[in-house]
Amino acid sequence: MRTIKEIIVVEGRNDTNTLQRWFDCDTIETGGDRIDPETITRIRQAQKTRGVIIFTDPDSPGEHIRRWINDQVPGCKQAFIEKAKARTEKKVGVEHAGKEDLEEALSHCVTFTDRGETITYAQFLDSGCIGRKALRFAVCETFHIGPCNAKTCFKRLNQMGITPDQLEKAVSQYAGNCDSQKNKRNSK
Repeated sequence: MRTIKEIIVVEGRNDTNTLQRWFDCDTIETGGDRIDPETITRIRQAQKTRGVIIFTDPDSPGEHIRRWINDQVPGCKQAFIEKAKARTEKKVGVEHAGKEDLEEALSHCVTFTDRGETITYAQFLDSGCIGRKALRFAVCETFHIGPCNAKTCFKRLNQMGITPDQLEKAVSQYAGNCDSQKNKRNSK
């Protein structure tokens, strides 16, 4: 059983139960998107002593919680899981993910810091990530920043210090994969 040093911030008890089934870890549960001041104090203390990984559900409320905690407690690590890997027919959440998918998400944590602008908006626009959702999501997956809209993607790439060359490489890798898949379909 893998031990996780940092305290993992999750939304609820079921997330905790799922993570503790597969990992030796401690969690702080937010109890939903109305986080009380006591919980923020606990997260701040955990960040100072052990570090924190924010691992919220891959949905709008989960993103809202993640943003709010990041505003209150900067420097936390971020773990993201794809919606398709954390869902049932009717629900989506960390609690529904399998061991391998959780392991993958926790092994690719990222930290967002204010580094200034490493990619200009013009460079981001030229990359094609605006208006091409599939491309943007592929770039998000490459850098493990979770699927997001163009504005959030631009912000997160800059917070990670991604360079224009790194962005271009990720975009061209995705384009190459699309071309090879298209060639496979056309050869059938």
